[in-house]
Amino acid sequence: MEYNLADLFESVVDVVPEREALVYVDHPGTGTERRLTYAELDAAANRVAHHLIDAGILPGEHLGLHLYNGVEYLQTVLACLKARIVPVNVNYRYVEEELAYLYKDADLAALVFDAEFTGRVAAALRQTEKLRHLVRVGAPHEGAPALDCLEFEAAAAAGSPARGFPERSADDLFIIYTGGTTGMPKGVMWRQEDLFFAGLFGGEPAGEPVKRPEELAERVAARGAGLTFFPAPPLMHGTSTLTSFIAFNYGQRVVIHRKYVPDEVLRTIEKEKVSSVSLVGDAMLRPLVDALHGPLKGTDLSSLFSVSSSGAIMSETVRAQFQALVPNVLLLNNFGSSESGSNGKATDDSGPEKGFRLEVNERTQVVDPVSHEPVPVGAPGRLAQRGHVPLGYYNDPAKTAETFFQKGGERWVLLGDMATVDEDGIVTVLGRGSQCINTGGEKVYPEEVEQALKSHPDVYDALVAGVPDARWGNHVAAVVQLRVGAPALDLQSVQAHCRSRLAGYKVPRQLVLTERIQRSPSGKADYRWARSVAAAEDTATRAL
Repeated sequence: MEYNLADLFESVVDVVPEREALVYVDHPGTGTERRLTYAELDAAANRVAHHLIDAGILPGEHLGLHLYNGVEYLQTVLACLKARIVPVNVNYRYVEEELAYLYKDADLAALVFDAEFTGRVAAALRQTEKLRHLVRVGAPHEGAPALDCLEFEAAAAAGSPARGFPERSADDLFIIYTGGTTGMPKGVMWRQEDLFFAGLFGGEPAGEPVKRPEELAERVAARGAGLTFFPAPPLMHGTSTLTSFIAFNYGQRVVIHRKYVPDEVLRTIEKEKVSSVSLVGDAMLRPLVDALHGPLKGTDLSSLFSVSSSGAIMSETVRAQFQALVPNVLLLNNFGSSESGSNGKATDDSGPEKGFRLEVNERTQVVDPVSHEPVPVGAPGRLAQRGHVPLGYYNDPAKTAETFFQKGGERWVLLGDMATVDEDGIVTVLGRGSQCINTGGEKVYPEEVEQALKSHPDVYDALVAGVPDARWGNHVAAVVQLRVGAPALDLQSVQAHCRSRLAGYKVPRQLVLTERIQRSPSGKADYRWARSVAAAEDTATRAL
Protein backbone atom coordinates (compact mmCIF):
# COMPACT_ATOMS: atom_id res chain seq x y z
CA MET A 1 0.00 0.00 0.00
CA GLU A 2 1.26 3.48 -0.91
CA TYR A 3 0.29 7.00 0.13
CA ASN A 4 -2.50 7.13 -2.42
CA LEU A 5 -5.63 9.05 -1.40
CA ALA A 6 -8.07 6.44 -2.70
CA ASP A 7 -6.19 3.59 -1.02
CA LEU A 8 -6.12 5.53 2.23
CA PHE A 9 -9.83 6.34 2.05
CA GLU A 10 -10.72 2.70 1.39
CA SER A 11 -8.60 1.60 4.34
CA VAL A 12 -10.64 3.92 6.58
CA VAL A 13 -13.92 2.64 5.13
CA ASP A 14 -12.91 -0.92 5.95
CA VAL A 15 -12.48 -0.22 9.66
CA VAL A 16 -15.48 2.12 10.24
CA PRO A 17 -17.97 1.21 7.46
CA GLU A 18 -21.12 2.07 9.45
CA ARG A 19 -19.82 5.38 10.80
CA GLU A 20 -21.50 8.48 9.31
CA ALA A 21 -19.15 10.11 6.80
CA LEU A 22 -21.09 12.88 5.04
CA VAL A 23 -24.11 15.07 5.73
CA TYR A 24 -25.27 17.30 2.90
CA VAL A 25 -27.82 20.10 3.28
CA ASP A 26 -29.17 20.88 -0.19
CA HIS A 27 -31.09 24.15 0.14
CA PRO A 28 -30.66 25.61 3.64
CA GLY A 29 -34.00 26.09 5.36
CA THR A 30 -35.88 23.46 3.30
CA GLY A 31 -34.90 20.51 5.44
CA THR A 32 -33.59 18.62 2.39
CA GLU A 33 -30.53 16.59 3.35
CA ARG A 34 -28.60 13.42 2.58
CA ARG A 35 -26.62 11.27 4.98
CA LEU A 36 -24.08 8.65 3.95
CA THR A 37 -22.01 6.26 6.00
CA TYR A 38 -18.44 5.50 4.99
CA ALA A 39 -19.59 2.28 3.30
CA GLU A 40 -22.35 4.12 1.42
CA LEU A 41 -20.03 6.89 0.25
CA ASP A 42 -17.47 4.33 -0.85
CA ALA A 43 -20.05 2.39 -2.88
CA ALA A 44 -21.41 5.61 -4.41
CA ALA A 45 -17.90 6.63 -5.50
CA ASN A 46 -17.25 3.14 -6.89
CA ARG A 47 -20.34 3.45 -9.09
CA VAL A 48 -19.15 6.70 -10.66
CA ALA A 49 -15.60 5.38 -11.04
CA HIS A 50 -16.80 2.29 -12.94
CA HIS A 51 -19.05 4.47 -15.10
CA LEU A 52 -16.09 6.66 -16.08
CA ILE A 53 -13.94 3.63 -16.87
CA ASP A 54 -16.76 2.10 -18.94
CA ALA A 55 -17.13 5.44 -20.77
CA GLY A 56 -13.51 5.19 -21.89
CA ILE A 57 -11.90 7.75 -19.58
CA LEU A 58 -8.36 6.47 -19.11
CA PRO A 59 -6.02 6.60 -16.10
CA GLY A 60 -4.13 9.90 -16.16
CA GLU A 61 -6.83 11.74 -18.13
CA HIS A 62 -8.43 14.79 -16.57
CA LEU A 63 -12.02 15.32 -15.37
CA GLY A 64 -13.41 18.74 -14.51
CA LEU A 65 -15.78 19.33 -11.57
CA HIS A 66 -17.99 22.29 -12.49
CA LEU A 67 -20.31 21.99 -9.51
CA TYR A 68 -21.80 23.63 -6.48
CA ASN A 69 -21.21 21.85 -3.18
CA GLY A 70 -22.98 18.52 -2.98
CA VAL A 71 -22.59 14.80 -2.44
CA GLU A 72 -21.85 14.54 -6.17
CA TYR A 73 -18.75 16.70 -5.80
CA LEU A 74 -16.98 14.56 -3.20
CA GLN A 75 -18.39 11.37 -4.73
CA THR A 76 -16.84 12.30 -8.08
CA VAL A 77 -13.48 13.34 -6.61
CA LEU A 78 -13.27 9.99 -4.86
CA ALA A 79 -14.36 8.23 -8.06
CA CYS A 80 -11.55 9.90 -10.00
CA LEU A 81 -8.97 8.92 -7.41
CA LYS A 82 -10.21 5.32 -7.41
CA ALA A 83 -10.02 5.09 -11.22
CA ARG A 84 -6.68 6.99 -11.40
CA ILE A 85 -8.39 9.82 -13.28
CA VAL A 86 -7.13 13.29 -12.35
CA PRO A 87 -9.76 15.56 -10.72
CA VAL A 88 -9.67 19.23 -11.73
CA ASN A 89 -11.69 21.91 -9.92
CA VAL A 90 -13.58 24.46 -12.04
CA ASN A 91 -14.57 27.88 -10.69
CA TYR A 92 -18.35 28.04 -11.18
CA ARG A 93 -18.24 31.83 -11.47
CA TYR A 94 -16.28 31.64 -14.69
CA VAL A 95 -18.02 32.79 -17.87
CA GLU A 96 -17.65 31.40 -21.38
CA GLU A 97 -14.15 32.67 -22.26
CA GLU A 98 -12.68 31.76 -18.87
CA LEU A 99 -14.24 28.30 -18.99
CA ALA A 100 -13.01 27.67 -22.50
CA TYR A 101 -9.50 28.64 -21.39
CA LEU A 102 -9.59 26.31 -18.37
CA TYR A 103 -11.16 23.39 -20.25
CA LYS A 104 -8.42 23.63 -22.88
CA ASP A 105 -5.52 24.43 -20.55
CA ALA A 106 -6.42 21.49 -18.29
CA ASP A 107 -6.92 19.11 -21.27
CA LEU A 108 -10.24 17.96 -19.84
CA ALA A 109 -11.50 14.67 -21.24
CA ALA A 110 -14.64 14.62 -19.10
CA LEU A 111 -16.78 17.09 -17.20
CA VAL A 112 -19.33 16.71 -14.39
CA PHE A 113 -21.37 19.90 -14.19
CA ASP A 114 -24.36 21.36 -12.40
CA ALA A 115 -27.46 21.80 -14.60
CA GLU A 116 -27.55 25.49 -13.73
CA PHE A 117 -24.37 25.96 -15.78
CA THR A 118 -25.64 24.24 -18.94
CA GLY A 119 -25.65 27.43 -21.00
CA ARG A 120 -22.07 28.36 -20.10
CA VAL A 121 -20.84 24.81 -20.63
CA ALA A 122 -22.49 24.67 -24.08
CA ALA A 123 -20.89 27.98 -25.09
CA ALA A 124 -17.42 26.98 -23.87
CA LEU A 125 -17.61 23.57 -25.57
CA ARG A 126 -17.59 25.25 -28.97
CA GLN A 127 -14.00 26.31 -28.27
CA THR A 128 -12.73 22.98 -26.93
CA GLU A 129 -11.61 19.81 -28.70
CA LYS A 130 -10.61 17.10 -26.20
CA LEU A 131 -13.64 17.23 -23.89
CA ARG A 132 -15.68 14.21 -24.99
CA HIS A 133 -17.76 13.00 -22.01
CA LEU A 134 -20.34 15.08 -20.14
CA VAL A 135 -22.34 14.20 -17.03
CA ARG A 136 -25.00 16.63 -15.76
CA VAL A 137 -26.18 16.88 -12.15
CA GLY A 138 -29.85 17.84 -11.99
CA ALA A 139 -32.34 18.91 -14.64
CA PRO A 140 -31.62 21.92 -16.88
CA HIS A 141 -33.73 25.04 -16.70
CA GLU A 142 -36.38 25.66 -19.34
CA GLY A 143 -34.80 27.05 -22.47
CA ALA A 144 -31.30 25.73 -21.72
CA PRO A 145 -29.41 24.56 -24.82
CA ALA A 146 -29.45 20.85 -25.61
CA LEU A 147 -26.26 18.98 -24.76
CA ASP A 148 -25.17 15.43 -25.50
CA CYS A 149 -24.71 14.37 -21.89
CA LEU A 150 -25.74 11.78 -19.32
CA GLU A 151 -27.70 12.39 -16.16
CA PHE A 152 -25.56 11.87 -13.08
CA GLU A 153 -28.03 9.57 -11.35
CA ALA A 154 -28.29 7.33 -14.40
CA ALA A 155 -24.52 7.27 -14.89
CA ALA A 156 -23.97 6.31 -11.25
CA ALA A 157 -26.71 3.68 -11.29
CA ALA A 158 -25.05 1.98 -14.25
CA GLY A 159 -21.75 1.53 -12.42
CA SER A 160 -20.89 -1.31 -10.06
CA PRO A 161 -20.82 -0.51 -6.30
CA ALA A 162 -17.88 -2.90 -5.86
CA ARG A 163 -14.22 -1.91 -6.01
CA GLY A 164 -12.04 -4.00 -8.31
CA PHE A 165 -9.80 -1.18 -9.61
CA PRO A 166 -6.27 -1.33 -11.00
CA GLU A 167 -3.34 -0.86 -8.62
CA ARG A 168 -2.74 2.78 -7.75
CA SER A 169 0.37 4.81 -7.04
CA ALA A 170 1.60 7.58 -4.75
CA ASP A 171 2.58 9.33 -7.99
CA ASP A 172 -1.04 9.62 -9.18
CA LEU A 173 -1.88 13.28 -9.70
CA PHE A 174 -4.33 15.67 -8.07
CA ILE A 175 -4.59 19.06 -9.83
CA ILE A 176 -5.81 22.20 -8.08
CA TYR A 177 -6.51 25.16 -10.35
CA THR A 178 -5.88 28.46 -8.64
CA GLY A 179 -6.98 31.80 -10.05
CA GLY A 180 -4.93 33.93 -7.68
CA THR A 181 -5.35 37.68 -7.91
CA THR A 182 -3.71 38.27 -11.28
CA GLY A 183 -3.45 36.42 -14.57
CA MET A 184 -5.19 33.36 -15.89
CA PRO A 185 -5.79 30.31 -13.66
CA LYS A 186 -2.94 27.85 -13.21
CA GLY A 187 -3.16 24.14 -12.50
CA VAL A 188 -1.00 23.09 -9.55
CA MET A 189 0.14 19.46 -10.03
CA TRP A 190 0.40 17.47 -6.81
CA ARG A 191 1.64 13.94 -6.39
CA GLN A 192 -0.86 12.38 -4.01
CA GLU A 193 1.82 11.42 -1.49
CA ASP A 194 3.06 15.02 -1.38
CA LEU A 195 -0.48 16.36 -1.00
CA PHE A 196 -1.17 13.88 1.81
CA PHE A 197 1.70 15.24 3.88
CA ALA A 198 1.70 18.92 2.86
CA GLY A 199 -2.05 19.57 2.57
CA LEU A 200 -3.60 16.83 4.73
CA PHE A 201 -1.10 16.85 7.62
CA GLY A 202 -0.08 13.26 7.02
CA GLY A 203 -3.37 12.02 8.43
CA GLU A 204 -2.90 13.72 11.81
CA PRO A 205 -3.83 17.44 11.94
CA ALA A 206 -3.00 17.74 15.64
CA GLY A 207 0.02 15.49 16.06
CA GLU A 208 2.68 13.32 14.43
CA PRO A 209 2.02 12.24 10.82
CA VAL A 210 1.63 8.54 10.14
CA LYS A 211 4.82 6.67 9.35
CA ARG A 212 3.21 3.91 7.26
CA PRO A 213 0.12 4.07 5.02
CA GLU A 214 -1.45 1.22 7.00
CA GLU A 215 -1.11 3.23 10.20
CA LEU A 216 -3.87 5.62 9.10
CA ALA A 217 -6.60 2.98 9.43
CA GLU A 218 -5.04 1.63 12.63
CA ARG A 219 -5.36 5.07 14.23
CA VAL A 220 -8.94 5.48 12.97
CA ALA A 221 -9.93 2.10 14.38
CA ALA A 222 -8.52 3.07 17.77
CA ARG A 223 -10.19 6.48 17.73
CA GLY A 224 -13.88 7.00 18.40
CA ALA A 225 -16.29 9.10 16.37
CA GLY A 226 -17.60 12.42 17.66
CA LEU A 227 -15.92 15.13 15.58
CA THR A 228 -17.74 16.97 12.80
CA PHE A 229 -15.90 19.11 10.27
CA PHE A 230 -17.81 21.81 8.38
CA PRO A 231 -15.97 23.28 5.36
CA ALA A 232 -18.13 26.33 4.63
CA PRO A 233 -16.54 27.68 1.39
CA PRO A 234 -17.18 26.13 -2.03
CA LEU A 235 -15.54 22.76 -2.60
CA MET A 236 -14.27 24.12 -5.91
CA HIS A 237 -11.61 25.93 -3.86
CA GLY A 238 -8.95 23.52 -2.71
CA THR A 239 -9.23 24.39 0.98
CA SER A 240 -12.71 22.92 1.42
CA THR A 241 -12.00 19.73 -0.50
CA LEU A 242 -8.80 19.23 1.48
CA THR A 243 -10.65 19.89 4.75
CA SER A 244 -13.10 17.13 3.79
CA PHE A 245 -10.25 14.71 3.16
CA ILE A 246 -8.59 15.67 6.45
CA ALA A 247 -11.84 14.60 8.14
CA PHE A 248 -12.07 11.37 6.11
CA ASN A 249 -8.47 10.48 6.95
CA TYR A 250 -9.37 11.04 10.60
CA GLY A 251 -12.43 8.79 10.31
CA GLN A 252 -14.78 11.62 11.25
CA ARG A 253 -17.87 13.28 9.76
CA VAL A 254 -18.11 16.06 7.14
CA VAL A 255 -21.05 18.47 6.84
CA ILE A 256 -21.51 20.60 3.73
CA HIS A 257 -24.06 23.12 2.48
CA ARG A 258 -24.85 23.79 -1.15
CA LYS A 259 -24.16 27.51 -0.68
CA TYR A 260 -22.97 29.75 2.14
CA VAL A 261 -25.97 31.15 4.03
CA PRO A 262 -24.78 32.50 7.42
CA ASP A 263 -28.01 31.92 9.36
CA GLU A 264 -28.20 28.32 8.14
CA VAL A 265 -24.53 27.73 8.91
CA LEU A 266 -25.24 28.60 12.55
CA ARG A 267 -28.36 26.42 12.63
CA THR A 268 -26.36 23.50 11.24
CA ILE A 269 -23.59 23.96 13.81
CA GLU A 270 -26.23 23.73 16.52
CA LYS A 271 -28.17 20.81 14.99
CA GLU A 272 -25.22 18.66 13.91
CA LYS A 273 -23.00 19.52 16.91
CA VAL A 274 -20.23 20.73 14.62
CA SER A 275 -16.74 20.70 16.12
CA SER A 276 -14.72 22.63 13.56
CA VAL A 277 -15.69 25.17 10.90
CA SER A 278 -13.34 26.30 8.15
CA LEU A 279 -14.04 29.52 6.28
CA VAL A 280 -12.28 32.37 4.48
CA GLY A 281 -11.62 35.55 6.42
CA ASP A 282 -13.91 38.35 7.53
CA ALA A 283 -16.13 37.97 4.47
CA MET A 284 -17.48 34.76 6.02
CA LEU A 285 -16.92 35.38 9.74
CA ARG A 286 -18.49 38.85 9.99
CA PRO A 287 -21.94 37.70 8.72
CA LEU A 288 -21.91 35.06 11.49
CA VAL A 289 -21.27 37.82 14.03
CA ASP A 290 -24.15 39.85 12.60
CA ALA A 291 -26.49 36.86 12.72
CA LEU A 292 -25.56 36.11 16.34
CA HIS A 293 -26.30 39.71 17.25
CA GLY A 294 -29.64 39.52 15.43
CA PRO A 295 -31.98 36.71 14.37
CA LEU A 296 -29.74 33.86 15.58
CA LYS A 297 -29.00 35.33 18.99
CA GLY A 298 -28.82 32.55 21.56
CA THR A 299 -27.91 29.78 19.10
CA ASP A 300 -26.22 26.92 20.95
CA LEU A 301 -22.66 26.74 19.65
CA SER A 302 -21.27 24.86 22.64
CA SER A 303 -20.07 21.99 20.42
CA LEU A 304 -17.84 24.31 18.41
CA PHE A 305 -14.16 23.89 19.25
CA SER A 306 -12.45 25.81 16.44
CA VAL A 307 -13.04 28.21 13.56
CA SER A 308 -10.17 28.36 11.09
CA SER A 309 -9.53 30.58 8.10
CA SER A 310 -7.29 30.02 5.10
CA GLY A 311 -6.99 32.15 1.97
CA ALA A 312 -7.77 35.41 3.80
CA ILE A 313 -7.25 36.47 7.38
CA MET A 314 -9.83 37.00 10.07
CA SER A 315 -9.03 40.51 11.30
CA GLU A 316 -8.35 41.23 14.95
CA THR A 317 -11.55 43.30 15.20
CA VAL A 318 -13.90 40.64 13.83
CA ARG A 319 -12.16 37.86 15.76
CA ALA A 320 -12.71 39.79 18.98
CA GLN A 321 -16.39 40.30 18.14
CA PHE A 322 -16.92 36.58 17.50
CA GLN A 323 -14.88 35.58 20.56
CA ALA A 324 -17.10 37.77 22.76
CA LEU A 325 -20.15 35.86 21.50
CA VAL A 326 -18.56 32.40 21.53
CA PRO A 327 -15.88 32.66 24.21
CA ASN A 328 -14.70 29.03 24.25
CA VAL A 329 -13.95 28.73 20.53
CA LEU A 330 -10.39 28.64 19.19
CA LEU A 331 -9.93 31.07 16.28
CA LEU A 332 -7.12 30.10 13.91
CA ASN A 333 -5.69 32.09 11.03
CA ASN A 334 -3.99 29.34 9.05
CA PHE A 335 -1.57 30.18 6.28
CA GLY A 336 -1.03 28.17 3.15
CA SER A 337 -1.63 28.08 -0.57
CA SER A 338 -2.49 25.79 -3.47
CA GLU A 339 1.24 25.62 -4.19
CA SER A 340 2.42 24.76 -0.67
CA GLY A 341 -0.34 23.20 1.38
CA SER A 342 0.03 24.35 4.98
CA ASN A 343 2.84 26.71 6.01
CA GLY A 344 1.79 27.54 9.56
CA LYS A 345 -0.64 29.51 11.70
CA ALA A 346 -0.84 33.05 13.02
CA THR A 347 0.50 33.91 16.46
CA ASP A 348 -1.83 35.18 19.17
CA ASP A 349 -0.39 38.69 18.90
CA SER A 350 -1.01 39.03 15.15
CA GLY A 351 -2.92 42.19 14.27
CA PRO A 352 -2.62 45.81 13.18
CA GLU A 353 0.01 46.57 15.83
CA LYS A 354 2.59 43.89 14.97
CA GLY A 355 1.39 42.63 11.59
CA PHE A 356 0.41 39.16 10.41
CA ARG A 357 2.89 36.97 12.32
CA LEU A 358 3.26 33.25 11.72
CA GLU A 359 4.62 30.22 13.49
CA VAL A 360 5.77 28.32 10.40
CA ASN A 361 6.54 24.65 10.00
CA GLU A 362 10.11 23.40 9.67
CA ARG A 363 9.82 23.18 5.88
CA THR A 364 9.10 26.91 5.43
CA GLN A 365 11.75 29.63 5.10
CA VAL A 366 12.04 33.25 4.00
CA VAL A 367 14.53 33.35 1.14
CA ASP A 368 16.06 35.74 -1.33
CA PRO A 369 14.01 35.30 -4.54
CA VAL A 370 17.15 35.27 -6.72
CA SER A 371 19.75 33.33 -4.74
CA HIS A 372 17.17 31.22 -2.85
CA GLU A 373 19.32 31.58 0.28
CA PRO A 374 17.74 32.44 3.66
CA VAL A 375 17.50 36.18 4.27
CA PRO A 376 19.05 37.85 7.34
CA VAL A 377 16.84 38.63 10.33
CA GLY A 378 14.55 41.55 9.51
CA ALA A 379 15.35 41.61 5.78
CA PRO A 380 12.47 41.19 3.30
CA GLY A 381 12.30 38.06 1.19
CA ARG A 382 9.85 35.56 -0.26
CA LEU A 383 8.26 32.67 1.55
CA ALA A 384 9.41 29.30 0.26
CA GLN A 385 8.69 25.70 1.18
CA ARG A 386 10.68 22.51 0.62
CA GLY A 387 10.06 18.79 0.54
CA HIS A 388 6.48 17.77 -0.14
CA VAL A 389 5.67 20.41 -2.76
CA PRO A 390 3.95 20.21 -6.18
CA LEU A 391 5.63 19.11 -9.39
CA GLY A 392 4.79 22.43 -11.04
CA TYR A 393 2.05 24.08 -13.07
CA TYR A 394 0.25 22.01 -15.67
CA ASN A 395 0.96 23.14 -19.25
CA ASP A 396 3.12 26.08 -18.06
CA PRO A 397 6.86 25.26 -18.06
CA ALA A 398 7.86 28.93 -17.95
CA LYS A 399 5.86 29.68 -14.80
CA THR A 400 7.01 26.38 -13.31
CA ALA A 401 10.64 27.39 -13.82
CA GLU A 402 9.97 30.74 -12.11
CA THR A 403 8.24 29.22 -9.09
CA PHE A 404 9.83 25.82 -8.41
CA PHE A 405 13.53 25.09 -7.88
CA GLN A 406 15.95 22.49 -6.56
CA LYS A 407 18.24 23.17 -3.60
CA GLY A 408 20.06 20.84 -1.26
CA GLY A 409 18.70 17.80 -3.06
CA GLU A 410 15.10 18.83 -2.38
CA ARG A 411 12.31 20.36 -4.42
CA TRP A 412 11.24 23.89 -3.35
CA VAL A 413 8.39 26.22 -4.21
CA LEU A 414 8.82 30.00 -4.13
CA LEU A 415 5.56 31.60 -3.00
CA GLY A 416 4.29 35.04 -3.94
CA ASP A 417 4.20 36.33 -0.37
CA MET A 418 6.81 38.80 0.85
CA ALA A 419 7.87 38.34 4.46
CA THR A 420 10.53 38.91 7.12
CA VAL A 421 11.75 36.62 9.90
CA ASP A 422 12.83 37.61 13.42
CA GLU A 423 15.47 36.11 15.73
CA ASP A 424 12.89 33.69 17.19
CA GLY A 425 11.93 32.32 13.79
CA ILE A 426 8.56 34.10 13.73
CA VAL A 427 7.65 35.16 10.20
CA THR A 428 5.81 38.42 9.50
CA VAL A 429 3.92 38.26 6.21
CA LEU A 430 4.02 41.58 4.41
CA GLY A 431 1.65 40.64 1.59
CA ARG A 432 1.57 39.40 -1.97
CA GLY A 433 4.41 40.86 -3.97
CA SER A 434 2.10 41.21 -6.97
CA GLN A 435 -0.24 43.46 -4.95
CA CYS A 436 2.47 45.61 -3.36
CA ILE A 437 1.85 49.34 -3.91
CA ASN A 438 4.92 51.45 -4.63
CA THR A 439 4.03 54.97 -3.52
CA GLY A 440 6.79 57.60 -3.52
CA GLY A 441 9.39 54.85 -3.26
CA GLU A 442 7.75 53.26 -0.21
CA LYS A 443 6.18 49.80 -0.32
CA VAL A 444 2.65 49.31 1.01
CA TYR A 445 1.00 45.91 1.31
CA PRO A 446 -2.81 46.04 1.02
CA GLU A 447 -3.52 43.50 3.77
CA GLU A 448 -1.98 45.72 6.45
CA VAL A 449 -4.08 48.73 5.44
CA GLU A 450 -7.21 46.59 5.18
CA GLN A 451 -6.77 45.42 8.77
CA ALA A 452 -6.61 49.04 9.93
CA LEU A 453 -9.68 50.00 7.89
CA LYS A 454 -11.74 47.07 9.17
CA SER A 455 -11.05 48.10 12.76
CA HIS A 456 -13.22 51.20 12.12
CA PRO A 457 -16.65 50.59 13.70
CA ASP A 458 -18.54 51.73 10.58
CA VAL A 459 -16.54 49.65 8.06
CA TYR A 460 -18.02 46.28 7.10
CA ASP A 461 -15.43 45.26 4.50
CA ALA A 462 -12.55 46.84 2.62
CA LEU A 463 -10.02 46.23 -0.14
CA VAL A 464 -6.96 48.35 -0.89
CA ALA A 465 -5.28 48.86 -4.26
CA GLY A 466 -2.76 51.13 -5.92
CA VAL A 467 -3.93 53.75 -8.43
CA PRO A 468 -1.51 55.50 -10.84
CA ASP A 469 -0.52 58.92 -9.54
CA ALA A 470 1.52 61.59 -11.33
CA ARG A 471 3.28 62.64 -8.14
CA TRP A 472 3.70 59.43 -6.16
CA GLY A 473 3.79 56.83 -8.95
CA ASN A 474 0.82 55.18 -7.25
CA HIS A 475 -1.37 56.23 -4.36
CA VAL A 476 -3.14 54.04 -1.82
CA ALA A 477 -6.86 53.77 -2.55
CA ALA A 478 -9.39 52.25 -0.14
CA VAL A 479 -12.58 50.67 -1.48
CA VAL A 480 -14.95 50.42 1.48
CA GLN A 481 -18.31 48.79 2.17
CA LEU A 482 -20.04 50.40 5.14
CA ARG A 483 -22.12 48.65 7.76
CA VAL A 484 -25.87 48.81 7.17
CA GLY A 485 -27.19 52.02 8.71
CA ALA A 486 -23.73 53.53 9.24
CA PRO A 487 -23.29 57.22 8.39
CA ALA A 488 -21.34 58.03 5.25
CA LEU A 489 -17.59 58.24 5.84
CA ASP A 490 -15.33 60.85 4.31
CA LEU A 491 -11.67 60.54 3.45
CA GLN A 492 -10.54 62.79 6.31
CA SER A 493 -12.18 60.66 9.02
CA VAL A 494 -10.80 57.46 7.48
CA GLN A 495 -7.32 58.98 7.36
CA ALA A 496 -7.56 60.10 10.99
CA HIS A 497 -8.54 56.57 12.03
CA CYS A 498 -5.69 54.98 10.07
CA ARG A 499 -2.98 57.40 11.20
CA SER A 500 -3.12 55.98 14.72
CA ARG A 501 -2.37 52.53 13.32
CA LEU A 502 -0.25 53.06 10.21
CA ALA A 503 2.77 55.05 9.04
CA GLY A 504 1.75 58.13 7.09
CA TYR A 505 2.73 56.79 3.67
CA LYS A 506 0.37 53.81 4.19
CA VAL A 507 -2.70 55.94 4.94
CA PRO A 508 -5.23 55.90 2.04
CA ARG A 509 -5.21 59.00 -0.17
CA GLN A 510 -8.44 58.02 -1.88
CA LEU A 511 -11.71 56.62 -0.55
CA VAL A 512 -14.35 54.90 -2.67
CA LEU A 513 -17.58 53.80 -1.02
CA THR A 514 -19.34 50.84 -2.62
CA GLU A 515 -22.54 48.99 -1.84
CA ARG A 516 -20.74 45.66 -1.85
CA ILE A 517 -17.13 44.51 -1.98
CA GLN A 518 -16.59 42.00 -4.76
CA ARG A 519 -14.88 38.79 -3.67
CA SER A 520 -14.60 35.26 -4.98
CA PRO A 521 -17.25 32.76 -3.81
CA SER A 522 -14.85 31.65 -1.07
CA GLY A 523 -14.26 35.19 0.20
CA LYS A 524 -10.86 35.80 -1.38
CA ALA A 525 -10.00 39.36 -2.37
CA ASP A 526 -10.62 40.47 -5.96
CA TYR A 527 -7.89 43.08 -6.29
CA ARG A 528 -8.35 43.55 -10.01
CA TRP A 529 -11.91 44.65 -9.33
CA ALA A 530 -10.84 46.97 -6.49
CA ARG A 531 -8.14 48.54 -8.64
CA SER A 532 -10.52 49.17 -11.54
CA VAL A 533 -13.21 50.66 -9.27
CA ALA A 534 -10.72 52.98 -7.60
CA ALA A 535 -9.11 53.99 -10.91
CA ALA A 536 -12.49 54.74 -12.50
CA GLU A 537 -13.55 56.85 -9.52
CA ASP A 538 -10.22 58.69 -9.56
CA THR A 539 -10.56 59.43 -13.29
CA ALA A 540 -14.13 60.66 -12.82
CA THR A 541 -13.06 62.90 -9.94
CA ARG A 542 -10.18 64.39 -11.92
CA ALA A 543 -12.51 65.01 -14.86
CA LEU A 544 -14.82 67.22 -12.79
